[in-house]
Amino acid sequence: MCSGGSTTCERLKCVKRPMVREQARRGRRTRLCSYCFPTTLPRPSSGIRAAWPGPASPLPPRRGLQCRHCFRGERPRLPQSRGASPSGRRGGGRRRLAAGLPAAGRGETLRSSAGGSRQESGQPRGASARAGERRGHGGARHGAAADGGAGRRPGPDAAVLRVGPRRDAAVRDALRPERDQDIYMETLRKLFNESHGIFVGLQRCEEERAARARNAQLVQVSKNYRSVIRACMEDMHQAAISARDSALHSQYSIQVSILSAMELIWNLCEILFVEAAPAGPLLLRLLDWVQLHICDVDNMVREVLGSENPSKHKLFWNVVDIFVLQGRMDEARHLLSKEAIANPTSMNMYKILDDLMKKMPVPSLGNTQTLTEMELKWQHWHEECQRYLQDGTFASNSHMESICKILLGDENAILEKKELMTTWYHFLVTRLLYSHPTVKPMELRFYAQSSMDMFLGEESNPEPLDTILMAAFEFELHQVIKECSVALSNWWFVAHLTDLLDHCKLLQSHNLYFGSNMREFLLLEYASGLFSHHSLWQLGVDYFDHCPEYGRVYLELHIERIPLNTEQKALKVLRICEQRQMHEQVRSICKIMAMKALRNNRLGSALSWSIRAKDAAFATLISDRFLKDYCERGYFSDLDLIDNLGPSMLLSDRLTFLGKYREFHRLYGEKRFSEAARLLLMLMTAHIAPCSFWMTLLTDALPLLEQKEVIFSAEQTYELMRCLEDLTARKLDKQKFQDDDVETMKVEMLRLALARNLARVIVKEGTLEGS
Repeated sequence: MCSGGSTTCERLKCVKRPMVREQARRGRRTRLCSYCFPTTLPRPSSGIRAAWPGPASPLPPRRGLQCRHCFRGERPRLPQSRGASPSGRRGGGRRRLAAGLPAAGRGETLRSSAGGSRQESGQPRGASARAGERRGHGGARHGAAADGGAGRRPGPDAAVLRVGPRRDAAVRDALRPERDQDIYMETLRKLFNESHGIFVGLQRCEEERAARARNAQLVQVSKNYRSVIRACMEDMHQAAISARDSALHSQYSIQVSILSAMELIWNLCEILFVEAAPAGPLLLRLLDWVQLHICDVDNMVREVLGSENPSKHKLFWNVVDIFVLQGRMDEARHLLSKEAIANPTSMNMYKILDDLMKKMPVPSLGNTQTLTEMELKWQHWHEECQRYLQDGTFASNSHMESICKILLGDENAILEKKELMTTWYHFLVTRLLYSHPTVKPMELRFYAQSSMDMFLGEESNPEPLDTILMAAFEFELHQVIKECSVALSNWWFVAHLTDLLDHCKLLQSHNLYFGSNMREFLLLEYASGLFSHHSLWQLGVDYFDHCPEYGRVYLELHIERIPLNTEQKALKVLRICEQRQMHEQVRSICKIMAMKALRNNRLGSALSWSIRAKDAAFATLISDRFLKDYCERGYFSDLDLIDNLGPSMLLSDRLTFLGKYREFHRLYGEKRFSEAARLLLMLMTAHIAPCSFWMTLLTDALPLLEQKEVIFSAEQTYELMRCLEDLTARKLDKQKFQDDDVETMKVEMLRLALARNLARVIVKEGTLEGS
């Protein structure tokens, strides 16, 4: 307890902090400093204002987060789930998910969420839950069949996980983030991107690998996921430190708490399900879990050791007790040695306690002793501790006597240190360490339930985080996934955890009644959320790829909804579709981009997209636009594209004509007049040129007819004459020549040129025959 009277913070682990605000907690007012009190207290809803200490009061923005005890030493926590929201977000998808999950070990169907089980049983939607139910909170809308799952979120309200003491319900409810906002947080991009690589690597692992090697690989994958969560949490921590805006600082702090709780749950699932630690090593893993996540006392230790007389420091025995409660015997013995030096008269008592702590048998991962041997050693050591306590060896020092009682597993003595442990699962691990060190995995459920009841008492109801951890200790795997889906603000956690557990062969026998298994259901939901982001959608593609039943259908639906703002983005989407032989989507994307280019009068780009779409009708339309522009301007645009059509020009007759007509111009430019003449005549006689373009083709023949050298033969000249007469006959029928002097002049010039060319050809051919 901080000293200094009424002007200091009364929080146990906060030191030397001036009191700036009071907070009402459980019938009393506690003085908290700015490091222990939230930056801004939002105003609660009207239904809970009676218990609210006051209106929202912004405090001066902090330049850093809380001290490590305030920031990381307390438990993460989840809010209590509320009833179904008026907007109806607690819909059928979650109920279907819950209804399809058999309860582990019982073979019965889990209770569906908030109204799901009630509706099925005939109760009205607003009926209250049965008394004594610890679980069964609501879920989120699925809607996969209707809208492909885009933009959904797991729970009705996103979870607010707080690091610190238990908050009032009003604070919890007021701080719930908006729908799917996690997807759009820049600081969480690392979480999504890095975990995507781990996920893809896990799917590609060797199936033939031996069972032991495969289990080690899965444990490593789980640790990789946790390292990503930890790295993202550190980045968020730094962002909170640098944030000057109080609202932004509060938002980052909430996200740090969410990530902290996610890592806490994931680590426990790794121990119990992925690694499946047996009796003995199980306790060591749980100790590591507690030491990593609970009651970080490094700052307190530095303060104690940095003082002039550590053994006289007011927090000295608190630090020793925390070390003992966490099983950190070496650190506890180190501190006790300083106390022994400061009190030579009690040296013998300290030496006895040090010897007891040193000889305490603890399971080891490296030794080969059996559980029976371990239990015998522990029993002898326990009897020795009991003997010293009964002899009154530590009677003269209450602190050391309390430590000896803790070593004996005295539950009352451990509960006296409740404020130092802060959480019931810390109490559970401490209780197991000193009472049942060889606990078996399937025995955890009994100790966990009794520990939670003893620690929380009858006044407090379990919170969502307590419910999740309890379900894990009870090995109710599907309940863990269900509760996390309800509580957390996005699908990332449950999707990746379920996928990992599925690779551990723990979910193989459980399928949801509406088709897909639970792994695929959650991956589909997570990937659908990614597709609502302007860039993260690319990650969602790989998640859909690894959903064998519905993944392709979802991908086809979502990829058609991606806004194609730029050609670069369209090419990305197109490449994805082409790699997966999604031909309908390829054609759709190409048509969309071709139409956009055509509207912007970018004919070359439009033609390129229509060729990729293999759309003959659209290619014909764009080819007509090219020819129309040529008639108006007298030259072609996008020559590079037309010159390199290659086999693509066979897509339509009009496109073939466009390519060949451009080839005619190229031959003429290269003064290869004979080849150009043959090609021009072929274009007219093959009837692939539009009738409206015949006059242009005949006009193009004029320079060839007027060449000094005779290019067209008599037969070719007759063909040109026939084409001209066919054209004039159609024109006369439509009475266009009567009012168009230019057209009439062109026809007369062509007739004259053809007649002259025919005369020259006849003379030339007659001369050749005579010679």
